Amino acid sequence: MAERDRDRPQPHQLQVHPQHRYDHHGAGVKSLMPRRGPSASQVLAVVALLPVGGTLLALAGLTLAGSIIGLMVTTPLFIIFSPVIVPAAIAIGLAVAGFFTSGAFGLTGLTSFSWILNSFRQSTGSVPDMADQAKRRMADMAGFVGQKTKEVGQEIQSKAHEVGKTGTGRT
Repeated sequence: MAERDRDRPQPHQLQVHPQHRYDHHGAGVKSLMPRRGPSASQVLAVVALLPVGGTLLALAGLTLAGSIIGLMVTTPLFIIFSPVIVPAAIAIGLAVAGFFTSGAFGLTGLTSFSWILNSFRQSTGSVPDMADQAKRRMADMAGFVGQKTKEVGQEIQSKAHEVGKTGTGRT
């Protein structure tokens, strides 16, 4: 039976691949381009920003050229005077750092004293107020404890009457 199936012709599969043509309207390079032009606001933005960008680019070039010329002129001077310039730069840097550190420590000290003074003023100025508030709290608490004690006493009394009537108590 297997030999009989082998002798029979097998059906072939046909694959069809569509071909794209690029000469149709909207296909090819034209499909990469926008269908409509830029808006008026986009054109105005480009026209307005083009001179600004060009001016800034020219200024950047002039600054670079000036920096290079200045470096070419001062490099030999730095090399010749480096035994004097380097220690002077270090001394000036340390002096500036000392002034900044001194100012920072002074500002921190003044801020600390100000904070302590304000804290002291607030604590001493409000001591009578704090005492009055504490007295009010104590009076409120005493009233609350008295009320609770009265309620618990009434509850105990009612349970005692209940036990007296029935003759049996729950434990």
